[in-house]
Formats: sequence, structure tokens, C-alpha cells
Amino acid sequence: MEYNKIISVTGLPGLFELVSSKNDGALVRSLEDQTTKFVASRVHNFSHLESIEVYTHSDNVNLVEVFHAMGKSAEKMPDEKDANAVKKYFEKVFPEIDLARVYNSDMKKMIRWFGILKSNNIEVKLAEPEPEPEETIVAEVAAEEKKAPAKAKKEAEPKTKKAAAETPKKDAEPKAKKASTPKKKKED
Repeated sequence: MEYNKIISVTGLPGLFELVSSKNDGALVRSLEDQTTKFVASRVHNFSHLESIEVYTHSDNVNLVEVFHAMGKSAEKMPDEKDANAVKKYFEKVFPEIDLARVYNSDMKKMIRWFGILKSNNIEVKLAEPEPEPEETIVAEVAAEEKKAPAKAKKEAEPKTKKAAAETPKKDAEPKAKKASTPKKKKED
């Protein structure tokens, strides 16, 4: 199981593996009891753990960094029901966290989620985007460079006589209409 397939579903406790997605929801498997069920997107929202960020005193950090700090720490995991113990735990383990903007309920979720990930032996790491082969990038840049000078040259070329004759002249005044005199009616 990969970390990038793990999601949180609003209204449902715990974490889930995204099995497949559909237009109207997703098929998910619970990491706690391994049950699979369909979850409607009209009722629930889905958040990939990979995309969740945590407020700090400087820039926001990805949840992965907090999990790494929790894994490296020798501190004992607090009881998630004790709000003060949770707060003190994060002050020691991840001191950069902005406790004014990160709610206690969020810190409790992080502790619960870390326990679930650890019990399922899921390696916590961000998925690396597949790098493009260097040859492809070089070829694309070369193609763009070839197109750019040709396009600039084409725009700079003067128009031919035929093209100039077909182009309407903006400065030319419209032809004056013949002055028409009203016809006289024949008197009977």
C-alpha cells in the first residue's frame, strides 16, 4: 500500500485506501478493519494525505514532515483524549507548529492517523513526479527555438502587392454617394 493512495473522508473516522474513483464518489477500503465500501461525493469530501499541509510560524509544511518528526521522536505518544498532553507533545516533537492556528482536534487526528499508518506499515513519503527524459526536454526546447525566429521573420516581411491591394485602406474616405434629387410628381 502506498502513502499517495491514502485519503481522509469527512464524516468518517480513520484513514482509507482509495481503491477506485467514480463520477459520483469513490470505492474505499478502511485501514483499520479492511472493509470496502462506496462513499458518495455528494455527502463526503476526500482529502489525500499527501495534499494536507500544517500551519507553522513561517511557511506551511506538508503533513509528511510532521509524521517524520513524530517517527524520529523518542517522546511517548500521548492519549489523544488529553488536550494538554497532545499540545505539549507537539511543542516538543514539532516546535515550529503554530498552535494558534492548528486546532486541538487536528493534532488529535494527526496522532490517530500516525498510529494507523504505523500499524499498517505504510512508508510515509511524498510521491515523486516522474521526471521527463532529458532528451525529450532538449528536443522540445530546440523545436520551440526554431519556431520562434521563423514566426518573427514572417511577421516582419512586407506584404506583397496583391496582399496590399486586397487589404482595405483605412485612411481612404468612403465614396461619396450621388446626390439624389427628389423626383417631381407630375401634376394632372
